[in-house]
Amino acid sequence: MNAESAYQAHETLVAPGRAKSHIWRILAGLGIIAGVSYALNLGAFLLVLQLSSAADLAAVVQGSTPAAMLLVLVTFGFMALGAGVAARLLQGRSFVSLVGPLAPLLHQFTRVFLRLLIVFGIVLVLPPYDFGAPLVPNLALSLWLGLLPLSLLAVLVQVSAEEVVFRGYLQQALAARFQNPLIWLLLPSALFGLAHYMPQEAGDNAWLLCLWAMGFGLVTADLTARAGTLGPAIAVHFFNNIVALLVVASPSSLNGLGLYLLPYDLSDVAGLRPWLMVDCATMLVAWLVARLAIRR
Repeated sequence: MNAESAYQAHETLVAPGRAKSHIWRILAGLGIIAGVSYALNLGAFLLVLQLSSAADLAAVVQGSTPAAMLLVLVTFGFMALGAGVAARLLQGRSFVSLVGPLAPLLHQFTRVFLRLLIVFGIVLVLPPYDFGAPLVPNLALSLWLGLLPLSLLAVLVQVSAEEVVFRGYLQQALAARFQNPLIWLLLPSALFGLAHYMPQEAGDNAWLLCLWAMGFGLVTADLTARAGTLGPAIAVHFFNNIVALLVVASPSSLNGLGLYLLPYDLSDVAGLRPWLMVDCATMLVAWLVARLAIRR
């Protein structure tokens, strides 16, 4: 099956932007997304500083407490708002047109997410049973469970916003302009990866984490093009971030809602790199599970 036939459903998302697919509109749209997100995030942080203290603001930046982490995740929604504004002003399209028809989106999201839960529930009973060292307890189980509904909602906001920007606005705008799938699959994925470049936290592992994120972006881009909605991409991203932010979080940052912490920092070459291979295999399995779930 060639790319054109495999990605036939993508036209549902791309068609609304074809009439206004100029390069300048795409670049201006990215500027609007960045501007709206920056302005609203700045306003939110200034409000936190006004109502609390510099220490609380530092906690928000690091996502080191439950309240701070919830705020960090929810403010990702500003990106989605910016994408909606850019799409309306520059491409003359609605926010819903970026995510796809809502009924298929919800159906695909549910099918993919439930299958991921089943598959990786089975994987959990298989060895290895640790990360080479014991996990570090973070939140008390009772507190974690009490926060879980809000935590899940906040993570859903965060991953949905990223998908709306990268697999929604940017991928679709490029696909409306360029027919070659390599352009609209690879470019947004590369930018998504670069957005996860964190040399101050990951040290020598920064580029490897960046490449992993690029691969993840490519997986979700492919699923979006095959499905014709953002549902499968959001489901895979949601599942990934539940594990990475709520179950076993990094000790470096964004760990305020984690039940456990990894036994090593992101900059730990010996500890992290073997598990990056496991993460790559997990990502491939998730992609295959999602492919089967949305198969027509």
